[in-house]
Amino acid sequence: MENKITIREAVMENDAALFWEQLHIYYKRDIFPDPNEEERDYFLSDEHRTTIQKIHDRTQDQCYYLFFHRNGQDIGFALPVIYTSEDGKCFVMEYCVYPEYRGGGTGKECAKVLLSWAKGNGALYAELNYGSNDRRLRFWKGVGFIENGFDEWGEPLMLLPPEDEIPFTVELLAEPTDWQLLKLENGFKKDIGEEPITEEKQKQLQQAIREGKITFFVAKRGYRVVGMCSVVKCYSTFSCTDTGIFEDFYIEPVFRGKGVARKLAEAAQAWCKDNGISSLTVCCAPCDEKMYHALGFDIGLGTTLAHIE
Repeated sequence: MENKITIREAVMENDAALFWEQLHIYYKRDIFPDPNEEERDYFLSDEHRTTIQKIHDRTQDQCYYLFFHRNGQDIGFALPVIYTSEDGKCFVMEYCVYPEYRGGGTGKECAKVLLSWAKGNGALYAELNYGSNDRRLRFWKGVGFIENGFDEWGEPLMLLPPEDEIPFTVELLAEPTDWQLLKLENGFKKDIGEEPITEEKQKQLQQAIREGKITFFVAKRGYRVVGMCSVVKCYSTFSCTDTGIFEDFYIEPVFRGKGVARKLAEAAQAWCKDNGISSLTVCCAPCDEKMYHALGFDIGLGTTLAHIE
């Protein structure tokens, strides 16, 4: 059918070479137009190509070299990964419509074709990083994606919300080095106006978790961790027993308003009761008081003051 956009996978060696040629052109033209940009050399390097090729060649959760094809010619490409071993996430690593074919809705049509292809190959939803680029942000919003926190490196994410309903569960964090915890921590930091957690602070946090200084609870949607909170245990001379401080309360924007907050708060409160912690307190901004009252933090304890070096 004339003007119909289809997906053509680069399977043969010459097609793969063409894919990488176009990918490097895209990096230089659209992503790193300044030759002095710090990351440019890496993305154009053999090291980066080798890393991506390993993902392409693995037997599960592989990426695909795809071309958008119309009227006998390629008009763009995409580099998606489908995580079938996790929760069916399709992560769109790269996406490009060639400049001469942009406009007239071609970009959105290619995106819809890509998402349909992903669904046919086992994907249940899609996620991507838009690189803090306003143009890309507007484009993907037009496709249906929603801004949804930050990744483990502090880069902004967008999510096309899953259509299927999966119950949320809450459990104790099992592994301090879980990359999903870092992703949520960065989302939390950005929400309160702070910079992403540094590598040094990541190690400090992981050590504190191992030593039991802080206990994390994570809300999960199948494999995906979508929210968290923590309890810091401390001794009170007022009650002569352990008390807890409720912190790190964060839920990915797409999954808010679905009862996740209540499940996290109740899990933390129940854990405190089971572990002999006499009270659980939270320090919050005035705008959040009603929310915390609704979650069971209903006893006022005056004003909290702090001295920070």
